[in-house]
Amino acid sequence: DDLGLYDLIKTKGYNFDLLEYRDLQGNLVDTYEFGGTAKYGYRGLRIYRYVLIDLLVAALAQRGVRVEYGKKFSYVVSDTPQGVKFAFTDGTTLEAPLLVGADGIHSTVRGHLYPGLQTTFIGMAGITAAVPTAQLELPPGYHLPVTIMSREKGAFVIAPQEDDGSEVLIGKQMRVTGIQDRPGWDRDFVNDKESAVAFLQQGNDAFPDFVKKAVSKIDETKVNKWPFFVVPKLERWASETRKVIIVGDAAHAIPPSAGQGINQAFEDVYMLALLLGRKGVDMAEALSFWQNYRQERVNRIVELNKLIDQRRMPADDAVMGQGAEVRQEAFDLGWLYRPDFKSDVEEWLSKR
Repeated sequence: DDLGLYDLIKTKGYNFDLLEYRDLQGNLVDTYEFGGTAKYGYRGLRIYRYVLIDLLVAALAQRGVRVEYGKKFSYVVSDTPQGVKFAFTDGTTLEAPLLVGADGIHSTVRGHLYPGLQTTFIGMAGITAAVPTAQLELPPGYHLPVTIMSREKGAFVIAPQEDDGSEVLIGKQMRVTGIQDRPGWDRDFVNDKESAVAFLQQGNDAFPDFVKKAVSKIDETKVNKWPFFVVPKLERWASETRKVIIVGDAAHAIPPSAGQGINQAFEDVYMLALLLGRKGVDMAEALSFWQNYRQERVNRIVELNKLIDQRRMPADDAVMGQGAEVRQEAFDLGWLYRPDFKSDVEEWLSKR
């Protein structure tokens, strides 16, 4: 919204406020707020990532910001208080006053700060597909998005997408064991779409008819398998010179249960820009404040993920399923949806 893009972006996806949790008989068990204009200022928005990226790239072009494609970062050649020199895989190098690694959970830039650091697979994966909403033959008055919970089989998620809700994401979470020690297992696992379709179609006898209809016809090209990796909590998100910085999943990758991965990357960058845009600020102090502030929010989202996963996994799951279908505590989301980053940055600056 600060960039003047929200009014356009919100028309390119599905706007909604609530996710409902229901049992197999259709009884409402819980609700989870994804937004609300009156309470939070904005509705929730489900939008394809490529659509969002295309809109952002177009905005960069309008502002004369050049994006160069066909380059892949390799390693940092030198990192000094004067700037950074880094190499690409094609052998060319570039010098810049600052290098920001926004290169995801398996970040290469992060290797400059933490050589040899490995991400951790938590033994869980999200298995999803996109199908036409009409395929569900949804009963009149049934609210979407919805998570239908079963103590024995876990939860089945249905969430509309596209601006008119004509398509839905369907999905379940899978416990993955016994293959992660095999080289290249994650690549093979993701590329095996046939097993994903089989997983979505099995174990649904107790679910409502519209769930069975949802999985009756699945296009393998519309299937996604998402193994959940995390990055260990990092002591610092910047190099000693403060000239190499990591943001988003590169700094604090978390499972996508609460749908907060890309949102937290946006928050990282927004706050970082507020600080970088102020002259005369000690960068070491500013980055320490930034990281501590951001880490606190990430920590709370990790706890929120646990609450959501407990509602999604079977009751006999040794890690996440304990207490599934039991309302353990209300979702308190004001802290998540109504931050005031500008005021918090200004308050910190006023104390310098």
